[in-house]
Amino acid sequence: MRHRAGVILIEDGKVALIERHRAGMHYFVFPGGGVDKGETPEQAAVRETEEELGLQVEITRKLITIHFGQVSLQNYFLVTRLSGEFGTGTGEEFEHQRPDDPKHGTYLPIWMPIEELSEHDNVHPAAVTNLVFKSLREGWPKELVEVYEEAQ
Repeated sequence: MRHRAGVILIEDGKVALIERHRAGMHYFVFPGGGVDKGETPEQAAVRETEEELGLQVEITRKLITIHFGQVSLQNYFLVTRLSGEFGTGTGEEFEHQRPDDPKHGTYLPIWMPIEELSEHDNVHPAAVTNLVFKSLREGWPKELVEVYEEAQ
């Protein structure tokens, strides 16, 4: 089973996302990536944020876990920026950007106003997008949200 850790970073009414162009598709994802052997999901989330965004962050809390059948488990953490300059990530994703290669594509860190999330059907995963948008009106849930989806 693949394990992934992602972050939800919000500043000034905007959420940090990675804009992707890959294999003829255009979409957005929350920063994050695979959990390495011997690493906790929290450690992976912090590492991936530095690699993808160029930021050092502190985890506030785990907000949502998404189970994709027996294939993938994804944990998303609410984080706060400690330091760093947004957009200066140096992870391997940036070293291997090849816009014409469908396997790699491009990675671009962006800030998207939370109000605009509902205008896009290409922000993944949808469960995290919905949770962020809903938090504007109702605040963050008090308990961990668990979502079960079909494996893709």
